[in-house]
Amino acid sequence: VQLQASGGGLVQAGGSLRLSCAASGRTFTNYWIGWFRQAPGKEREFVACISGLGRSTIKYSDSVKGRFTISRDNAKNTVSLEMTNLKPEDTAVYYCAGDRSLIVGQSTVPDAYDYWGQGTQVTVSS
Repeated sequence: VQLQASGGGLVQAGGSLRLSCAASGRTFTNYWIGWFRQAPGKEREFVACISGLGRSTIKYSDSVKGRFTISRDNAKNTVSLEMTNLKPEDTAVYYCAGDRSLIVGQSTVPDAYDYWGQGTQVTVSS
């Protein structure tokens, strides 16, 4: 599967953005899709993920829980990340990643994902 992330931009603190991860390939529905982010000088960190195969397992990092919402539209082969009440510390390059063979315990680990899209920059000004 090939993934392409989009939707980043510059927003003021308290604002909102919607990121999209578009996937190619007929087996998209089988894939876990995760969002990760990486700020300058920091390691890539987990943001949110959603399971494939209709099992509807969703996880969020504590730092975004209650502010971000992940969802998928299998008919359109997309996974979205709705980000609200953005904070300057949310500034990072955001990546979407996919894998079809994860177990739940691996779903927050970047190295567990085999497929990555290019990043999209999110900048939140104070």
